[in-house]
Amino acid sequence: MKYAFSWIAGAIVGVVLLLAGLYYNPFAGNADVSPLVVSGQPLLDLSYSTVPAEAIAFTNNGESGVEPRPEKIAELWEPTIRKTSVLVAHLTNSRGETQGIGVKFVSGSERTNLLSGDALIDSAWHLYLPERGSLFVEQTENVWSYVRNIVIPARWNAADSWRGTWYGVITAGPNALGTARVAGGSGSFAGITTEAIESVNARAYSALEGPVSVTGNLTIAMTEPTAD
Repeated sequence: MKYAFSWIAGAIVGVVLLLAGLYYNPFAGNADVSPLVVSGQPLLDLSYSTVPAEAIAFTNNGESGVEPRPEKIAELWEPTIRKTSVLVAHLTNSRGETQGIGVKFVSGSERTNLLSGDALIDSAWHLYLPERGSLFVEQTENVWSYVRNIVIPARWNAADSWRGTWYGVITAGPNALGTARVAGGSGSFAGITTEAIESVNARAYSALEGPVSVTGNLTIAMTEPTAD
């Protein structure tokens, strides 16, 4: 009996040490400086709220803590898309002026590996800026630092919430330098091939309702259209 107890105690200690190692992994984390800032290229900055209640529309499989809105929007419960969420957001500039609309599709990645600090998701943006054109952004995001510093503390908190100040770059590819891949769709952006970085600025998060005060930012390097 004592051997069984020792084995169980050892297994519990092992699990605790593993979880602690994952949580406090010093080599895991998001960058806090965008590589595009020092690129010398003209930059297009677009901000949006990640709070579903402030979005034009938001939907998922209807089973998570964040409820789809508006009320009668279709839920993504089909097997092929049940792990996907869609956000339709207002896009603004640094002065808070409306620039257009962005539709973001997000799905969990099979390449997630928490042992290496990789909590990966795959996302795609369709950006439409009236009188300017449209852009498509393909990216891999690593949200482990966001989960570790915001989501987990919110769940541990007795009030099921987190408040503070956190900033991080969440883009992790697919480009070699960890930037997102951007393609121009129409208008003045037609023919553009460039890169982008997405970052998050968080101030409040609810374990029950999701983001409360969280802003996302897309920084896109502007280049000349590619010649045919």
